[in-house]
Amino acid sequence: MALTLSFSLPLPSLHQQFPSKYSTFRPIIVSLSEKPTIVVTQPTKLPTRTIPGDYGLPGIGPWKDRLDYFYNQGKDEFFESRVVKYKSTIFRTNMPPGPFISSNPKVIVLLDGKSFPVLFDVSKVEKKDLFTGTYMPSTELTGGYRVLSYLDPSEPNHEKLKKLMFFLLSSRRDHVIPKFHETYTEFFETLDKEMAEKGTAGLNSGNDQAAFNFLARSLFGVNPVETKLGTDGPTLIGKWVLLQLHPVLTLGLPKFLDDLILHTFRLPPFLVKKDYQRLYDFFYTNSASLFAEAEKLGISKEEACHNLLFATCFNSFGGMKIFFPNMLKSIAKAGVEVHTRLANEIRSEVKSAGGKITMSAMEKMPLMKSVVYEALRVDPPVASQYGRAKQDLKIESHDAVFEVKKGEMLFGYQPFATKDPKIFDRPEEFVADRFVGEGEKLLKYVLWSNGPETESPTVGNKQCAGKDFVVMVSRLFVTEFFLRYDTFNVDVGKSALGASITITSLKKA
Repeated sequence: MALTLSFSLPLPSLHQQFPSKYSTFRPIIVSLSEKPTIVVTQPTKLPTRTIPGDYGLPGIGPWKDRLDYFYNQGKDEFFESRVVKYKSTIFRTNMPPGPFISSNPKVIVLLDGKSFPVLFDVSKVEKKDLFTGTYMPSTELTGGYRVLSYLDPSEPNHEKLKKLMFFLLSSRRDHVIPKFHETYTEFFETLDKEMAEKGTAGLNSGNDQAAFNFLARSLFGVNPVETKLGTDGPTLIGKWVLLQLHPVLTLGLPKFLDDLILHTFRLPPFLVKKDYQRLYDFFYTNSASLFAEAEKLGISKEEACHNLLFATCFNSFGGMKIFFPNMLKSIAKAGVEVHTRLANEIRSEVKSAGGKITMSAMEKMPLMKSVVYEALRVDPPVASQYGRAKQDLKIESHDAVFEVKKGEMLFGYQPFATKDPKIFDRPEEFVADRFVGEGEKLLKYVLWSNGPETESPTVGNKQCAGKDFVVMVSRLFVTEFFLRYDTFNVDVGKSALGASITITSLKKA
């Protein structure tokens, strides 16, 4: 993946009401400056307000909203314009894909940090089959099984499968740091070679390969390059993920063609059947110890394998594929001063630990830890969360109380909630030391893991089972990078998932 405080109604000035975040779109800035302030207000009784917005005419309304979301406005402007129009961070609209993939695209949007956490409260919202939103991909893409991400905690299999994921992570924890060092050293050596030959180096494809190799080595004890899979893993995963996410992606094709191909009809699963089988065979061959644990939990080998594949390739690999480039983008923009402070902090603590990266050494790197959390705040790897109201609810924004009926779909766009100006000072900026010292109190508003950073995943919630694993490998990436390099610059391009990064300069330590 909890924000508090209050706006006031009526809104005399949109620039006062929604400073920079909701009145105009501005690019994220980065800075390292004075410690952030935490705004505190006295609680006041909020007025009850009818949820503004509408869904338009059947068929036409969802289609129009889809065009605005992908092409006419883009995601941020789509939400910003409606916040301004309705003078509210809670409103009704349609979410893609709509017809003919989604039978009911109607949602209630939550865009502030105070209302957003209701999406994590499984006593109030149901999470069944809502991982990708108002539609669910065919189970033919996951061996005929509804995998863990699509299960509500009330379903018996949820607890069994989440326990299996916890076992995977705990049983292989001692391999994470050494295998990350081994794999990403190879990656950085490739970057150095490309920089020497061309003067620039693309980050994404090499990071994709390194991420998959690392996950296979650390969690399953095998180097995929030495198997029949070879270096094909990232490519196979990319095609398989596209079949699941195409209704909510755009590939930059001409508008009419892009919308027709990706958002109107489901692409048939047979297009990736052979690719998926290759991935399945790889995981089935290398999961013997995990199958033994699965059988103890009452899970068949086949169901366990499909879930292990999904957790590794969709959740973990997908997170590293999207987040590492986004994180590096923000750190690059932070500039030489931040790079120097990071390098000095990291090298000093690693030296004190005998020249090795350890968990305890990384815990003594407050700036490095803050940088990772700030990147997760600014660019959460999974931007959208959904939940269906289990009962009639009253949901509070900073301004008002809104009544939601049982069965209505709630949707939250996390980058707005984690840049709530009522919670974060300079919310649009990447502030490298935001979470240092007193700033640690703000960690409860970092929500990337489908829950607050200050809470932990359990079998009874939907918080990411690999929450601590993701934080750890992100810290490892920053630590390994600044042990090797002093500073760097990048060019940032667009990608269907995250940012496309080209390194334009790279100064070795």
